[in-house]
Amino acid sequence: MGRWEPNARGRLAQAAMTLYAEQGFDQTTTAQIATLAGLTERTFFRHYADKREVLFYGTDSLLDLVVQAIADAPPAATAMEAASAALHAAGTAIQETPDVARMRNAVVSANADLQERELVKFAEIAAAMAGALYDRGIPDPAARLAAEIAVAVFNVARSRWLSGPDQPDLTAILRESLEEMRRVVAGPQLAGSPALSRSSGAVSSRTPST
Repeated sequence: MGRWEPNARGRLAQAAMTLYAEQGFDQTTTAQIATLAGLTERTFFRHYADKREVLFYGTDSLLDLVVQAIADAPPAATAMEAASAALHAAGTAIQETPDVARMRNAVVSANADLQERELVKFAEIAAAMAGALYDRGIPDPAARLAAEIAVAVFNVARSRWLSGPDQPDLTAILRESLEEMRRVVAGPQLAGSPALSRSSGAVSSRTPST
């Protein structure tokens, strides 16, 4: 039987993050990660397929979390309300380890290939959310629109949260961002607003008289 290695995955992840931050992702090898963690390279590959997976290992758990949150939303919830419940669940999970999240973001932001993989991850999350909304009986394109909007809101809120430790918690920023999204979608509410007046005037000036 193999030697028991307590918390090998966590030790490898911590070692990887430390090396990525110190010397860069591309310059770090799996052998270096294993050595810093006090483990063998063979042990590394028992837990991670490659050094990139250290940064994206939690994606499947996040997918399960948002899908379950949508499934558990009240039956009368709208598409956006159900999607918002998924955002809250994701935000609650991510903000449990803020230092790790900020270190990971710094590593990803410094590497074009990792940024591309990050986009793929969020596309997977949007697809999973849309599928969960379909399962609630929400038709296309409403399900896809709600999922894509939710992911966009999440990214805006997450970027603000990651910008510094003095920011409010992620779930609070998500609530604020959702409210801002609703205001943007609603647009000007008053018939006499300057924006509407300019728009109407522009249309009128281009409309030939009859």
